Amino acid sequence: MNTIRVGMGYDVHRLVEGRELWLGGIQIAHTLGLLGHSDADVLIHALCDGLLGAANMRDIGYHFPDTKAEFAGIDSKILLKRTVELIATKGYRVGNVDCTVCAEQPKLKPHIPAMQEVLAALMNVETDAVSIKATTTERLGFTGREEGIAAWATVLIYRD
Repeated sequence: MNTIRVGMGYDVHRLVEGRELWLGGIQIAHTLGLLGHSDADVLIHALCDGLLGAANMRDIGYHFPDTKAEFAGIDSKILLKRTVELIATKGYRVGNVDCTVCAEQPKLKPHIPAMQEVLAALMNVETDAVSIKATTTERLGFTGREEGIAAWATVLIYRD
């Protein structure tokens, strides 16, 4: 019997000076970067939460707490790879993901294909199974004021 499950993840990090900007597993040139215990890749963090939630395995903070030194500055690609391995312990694999990143700046459209390739490789899926959309809030709210970036991820996982 096939089992499919759906999960949703959300993350937000503050934009600050003096940090690199990592989104979807790639570094993007920008004057500001995201603040966090790890590299603060909001897109990957939302994906991890969605995958863990779909498998009923709690959330990213439970598995990779920001109180542990081993996760300080960690590349979020490692967290996503470990998350895929965690859901595999329950027999699940990634089917597809649909993500939205909300940022006023930088413009993300030119970076989406590279993000799709990186994320697909980490989750062991075809690039076509990774949808990434970029939007703004028309200068409203914390993202509109360029104080932070938010990301949402809807995921489908399955087991045979």
